[in-house]
Amino acid sequence: MQYYSTNHQAPLASLEKAVVKGLAEDRGLYMPEQIKQLPQEFFDNIDKMTFQEIACTVADAFFGEDIPQEDLHKIVCDTLAFDVPAVKVTDSIYSLELFHGPTLAFKDVGARFMARLLGYFTTKEKTLSPTLPHNGEGDSQNGESQSSANQSLPIKGEMSEGQRGSLINVLVATSGDTGSAVANGFLGVPGVHVYVLYPKGKVSPIQECQFTTLGQNITALEVDGVFDDCQALVKSAFMDAELNAHMKLTSANSINVARFLPQSFYYFYAYAQMKKAGLKDVVVCVPSGNFGNICSALFGAKMGLPIKRFIAANNANDIFYNYLQTGKYEPKASVQTIANAMDVGDPSNFARIYELYKQDHAAICKDISGCTYSDEQIAETMRECLKETGYQLDPHGACGYRALKEMLQPGETGVFLETAHPAKFKGVVDEICGGDVAIPEKLAAFMRGEKKSIEIGKDFEGFKQFLLKQ
Repeated sequence: MQYYSTNHQAPLASLEKAVVKGLAEDRGLYMPEQIKQLPQEFFDNIDKMTFQEIACTVADAFFGEDIPQEDLHKIVCDTLAFDVPAVKVTDSIYSLELFHGPTLAFKDVGARFMARLLGYFTTKEKTLSPTLPHNGEGDSQNGESQSSANQSLPIKGEMSEGQRGSLINVLVATSGDTGSAVANGFLGVPGVHVYVLYPKGKVSPIQECQFTTLGQNITALEVDGVFDDCQALVKSAFMDAELNAHMKLTSANSINVARFLPQSFYYFYAYAQMKKAGLKDVVVCVPSGNFGNICSALFGAKMGLPIKRFIAANNANDIFYNYLQTGKYEPKASVQTIANAMDVGDPSNFARIYELYKQDHAAICKDISGCTYSDEQIAETMRECLKETGYQLDPHGACGYRALKEMLQPGETGVFLETAHPAKFKGVVDEICGGDVAIPEKLAAFMRGEKKSIEIGKDFEGFKQFLLKQ
């Protein structure tokens, strides 16, 4: 399948080019030329299929023309070495728990898939080792043993001279969970070096530990700015001719098709779980920051996924919510909130949503509604949910839960995305809810590591000079 740019000024690209380059030459985001409809038989039987079986079917529609089916299915099954259960919170609201992966955040799905796909393209090897166990026990969380968790990749072992000469440098901006998911997905992968850019003082201490303590082929860059500054540095790097002549660059943010498209897998699985429970009229609410997550859901809907409608839940960074109300997209500087992974003032994937709906504001509003919540409302929701149901929300999931509480219609079933484990925001959660959230061993292992980061400014020239010296 060919991929085109949302700016329509760049040549078509193969899947391999779209993944390796990340961003099109005209600064646009890559989009598949077509979105294949899945057969009705698939949806008739989806409740009888495993997560991996569902994901393999969806992956075939996205990537089947470019990767042999056996190799693609091994990449998918290796990626999904953990479950994504839909847990009942109230009679009509379910939490899709996306925090059972190695870094306890939803981005493990896209980051692990991209690491394996990029490794596949880098080495051109056509055989993968047996997959990781489904219970995820192969996912170690510390730098000393993580490489053993990647033994199923086709890229382990010593690098050849050719591999060293073709080193791919992954640039990723993070407001929290992306950095840890990408860093751990690529940790110990020969032929790839990852630079994680994050805003100084604006990610939780536990999130920071997950990508600053790894070492090896992971470099953490602490930017004196906000997430949007980090994202701007990454985008500018892709467009700089001198940098691109010096080193091979790609992105692991949701601007990369290998990051955001696989996230559609768990929407199909969520629907399967609802169907198996005999529930209909499913409404999905997505806590939204850079909008890669809800964008992948909308791609699923275009493939035939029978979700009734979607809700994009924002924190105080309400750019998309305002667009829905006015039809005008007006990015602005992000503001810091307790739901920090959603602190994005210029969400990149809006361009994909806009393209997907042919710039039709009315069509977008038909499928997606929006809401926006202050820190006070988020905190209130966390306390009330815990008191009324016993379920501990994290600040991001709280936005999704509250939206469903306020916006569900009679007869509808709501599913919100619990995008990260509450322990990743332990200080905030404990203060709000008056408890002591237990830290899973996966997170505790990171916290025992030594922080290794490099402080840089938000000016591009300084960042460029740093990379030129690498």
